[in-house]
Amino acid sequence: MDSLAIKPKNITVYVYNIVEDEWDFLNAYADSGHRLKDIEDSESTGEGFFLAAAAAAADFVYISPQPIAADFQTYARSLFNYKHGRIIVPKTRTHELCLDLIQDRNSWRRLIALALNYQQVTLLAYSATPQFYRLMKALEKAGIKFRTPETPSSESAWTVNFFGSKSGIRQMAGLAMPDGLICSGKLETSRIAAGKYIQNHGVVIKSNNGSSSNGLLIFRKNSLPDNFSACAAKLEAILSRESYWEKFPVVIEDLIDANLAIGGGFPSIEFKIKAGGRIEMLFHGVLAVTDKGEYYGMDVNESLLPKRLKTQMLTIGNRLAKQFAAAGYRGHFDIDMIAAKNGRLYVSESNTRNTGWTDIYKIVKKLVGNNWFNQVYVLNREYIRFTKNRRTNLNGLLTGLSSLLYSPQTKEGIIINSEAFLKSKYLYYTIIAPDKQSAYACQKKMMKLLGN
Repeated sequence: MDSLAIKPKNITVYVYNIVEDEWDFLNAYADSGHRLKDIEDSESTGEGFFLAAAAAAADFVYISPQPIAADFQTYARSLFNYKHGRIIVPKTRTHELCLDLIQDRNSWRRLIALALNYQQVTLLAYSATPQFYRLMKALEKAGIKFRTPETPSSESAWTVNFFGSKSGIRQMAGLAMPDGLICSGKLETSRIAAGKYIQNHGVVIKSNNGSSSNGLLIFRKNSLPDNFSACAAKLEAILSRESYWEKFPVVIEDLIDANLAIGGGFPSIEFKIKAGGRIEMLFHGVLAVTDKGEYYGMDVNESLLPKRLKTQMLTIGNRLAKQFAAAGYRGHFDIDMIAAKNGRLYVSESNTRNTGWTDIYKIVKKLVGNNWFNQVYVLNREYIRFTKNRRTNLNGLLTGLSSLLYSPQTKEGIIINSEAFLKSKYLYYTIIAPDKQSAYACQKKMMKLLGN
């Protein structure tokens, strides 16, 4: 009998290498304590992508930088009823997950043994990092047959950092972006930014490799001196606090006055470029961001944005997707934008990796179906601080919110995306509802039950 005939057909291996995606930037931090905290905060988000892995494949291996709590695994199985979900957490702890996996003999042997039991391995990662390409070579050397449908070829690996950088996206032709330029060094940056601030009463400074609010400075009216010399000196002092302002290129932009009445003012769209280069628009919605530019969630529904704005966004998104695909990029990416009060739609940045909503997309698609985007309104929030609630374990939280939790019968309700967040008294959740009003009503009821 052919040995392949008795082997299960396919297993998906998902590598949550979020820290590798920011590795160079994190290693440029001046404060090692701050660096370690940001690394651990990033790694603690792994449960959300474990849920996504469970939603996307019935038989999978999840390579995680941190253990996934047993109670959370039980919760995931109650949602998706997956067949096999193995978790491998390398004991080697350099935080370069792909390399830690290779170096940890027991974890590596376990992965190879599992992979050899299948006809084919689908290998996915949060980001196509240099470390991930080294993992691919190690698997090839071990005789594992695998496919990487969401990873650029080695010849096109440059597209990840180029299109995902602040300076790279600015070099794309035909994009409406905030007026700005690329420079280097804190001295040059502080003087150029001071000139922009005094002229426009606001300025934005971005590190080329920054992530979320790290490497992002937003200065509004009255936040800096109006005198050029004093303004430049103040900016230079601020930039001197972090060494990455010297190490990487810096983008300086006009501060755009966002039209918050248009869905909050910060629309975003996500695509996936498949292995053969076919482009698929997955969803679009509105980002929830703080005044400092820190992402903490998103609202998504096909009818959320005004028709004209949606048409503009789709046009821009498809144009960029075609350019990315032609250059060889493969996998997920998003384009974050700003809807300005002057009526224009500006491109802010692109993230060439799994995004803050890729996991939510996979979860909701599995629970609601392929037409979820037209059928439901999805509200997702993270880093919501508990003020009074004492339910800092998953089972206690699920009991307290039992009347509001997701129901497979109605295909509505609350999903808890992380147990690890609870230990720090933060809530990470997704609400699936028939419309916006219902979603926010559910959120209000949840906060009332929690005593927030």
